[in-house]
Amino acid sequence: MKLWGGRFTKETNQLVHNFNESLSFDQKFYRQDIRGSIAHVTMLARQGILSEQDKVDIIRGLESIQKDLDSGALTISPDSGYEDIHSFVEGTLTERVGEAGKRLHTGRSRNDQVALDMKLYTRDEIQEMDGLLRDLLEELLAVMEANLDTFMPGFTHLQKAQPITLAHHMGAYFEMFSRDRSRLHDIRERMNYCPLGSGALAGTTYPLDRAYTAKLLDFYGPTLNSMDSVADRDYLLELLSALSIIAMHLSRFCEEIIIWNTNEYRFVEIDDSYSTGSSIMPQKKNPDIAELIRGKSGRVYGALVSLLTTMKGLPLAYNKDMQEDKELAFDAIDTVKGCLLLFTGMISSMTFRKDVMEASAKKGFTNATDAADYLVNRGVPFRDAHGIVGQLVLTCIGKGIALDDLPLEQYRAISPVFDEDVYEAISMKTCVEKRTTVGAPGHAAMRDVIAQYRKQLEQ
Repeated sequence: MKLWGGRFTKETNQLVHNFNESLSFDQKFYRQDIRGSIAHVTMLARQGILSEQDKVDIIRGLESIQKDLDSGALTISPDSGYEDIHSFVEGTLTERVGEAGKRLHTGRSRNDQVALDMKLYTRDEIQEMDGLLRDLLEELLAVMEANLDTFMPGFTHLQKAQPITLAHHMGAYFEMFSRDRSRLHDIRERMNYCPLGSGALAGTTYPLDRAYTAKLLDFYGPTLNSMDSVADRDYLLELLSALSIIAMHLSRFCEEIIIWNTNEYRFVEIDDSYSTGSSIMPQKKNPDIAELIRGKSGRVYGALVSLLTTMKGLPLAYNKDMQEDKELAFDAIDTVKGCLLLFTGMISSMTFRKDVMEASAKKGFTNATDAADYLVNRGVPFRDAHGIVGQLVLTCIGKGIALDDLPLEQYRAISPVFDEDVYEAISMKTCVEKRTTVGAPGHAAMRDVIAQYRKQLEQ
């Protein structure tokens, strides 16, 4: 069944039909299509455009279609001859309820219908994605709460820089994924206006109550320009942008886990259930899940660039090019959801090697800045203190030891200002604990931040 054809004298070429059809992928939002249709006929009956009996028959038929699709009693086949999910639902409805089914499409076009379906689907997926991000944040917060005193090196330029805690490091990603939730919320707020009733591009002569339809579908109200309503894909571009940023955050995190999992670092042990082996090297335990999540980011970026490219030259209003939005959005959404699920599971089962992390912080001279501050607090100009500690680091490198293990006489050989209390001043605990400003890794500062994060997740 096609929703058009009266003006045509020939059947569509099969190759053309195959190229033109979207049922193979837009069947994904059959629930949204049915929900939108139920709201539409409810409004039509309220406005006296449809009879009450037609409304009852249509809604009964639509509900039976959804029930059968949900249970598998009814299946959607791309070979059925239907062009898209809209024609499938309408055709199946007409088979079940007769003439009333032919009145379903009164006062609407496929243009505003697909715009509605895609908005409803996107809105549902945003809610699901928000839940997955929240689950990940809960897991990160649990790691933070358990590792306030797990010392490790912080890095710049991938070089050991200053000591931090694992809680502090996880907090950086908590911030990233919190911003991701905020972006999804903003997209939902901006897109939450109903396009149904816009028709093909210029509205309709039927006395539709668009505000009522919007209310039935939990939108804030109707869209205010019918041309933009059917031509707008900004919300999908924003979503793909947000998904790309989520994928980027996951990729960065996975890159660190991959590095931390190497024999050279040994900061973490990835659980066997999230690792794979080698077909030839029996000793290997590969972080394949982290690598695949890292790799999937390019796929999500590709969806964003593809849709931007599709939209950049389109005149108003609707153009068939816009059908390309669905496969791109569906794939990116499914990809990011899968990555979030796997990543959260990987983090929850991962073992952090606290002793290795702390030893790495010491051997990387991450307390060198604190040694310089020790001298500054005793009257040595910072530039001189910087040079003195640089010499101490060279001495330690030559001996293969950490600053903590250098004998006091060798400290004093370079600067007599040093005393026994230098060891306390440069201990990992002291280096971290004295950093108490908001956002720093000190114990008190981190406890305050964790309390704020906990409150945020409870809201």
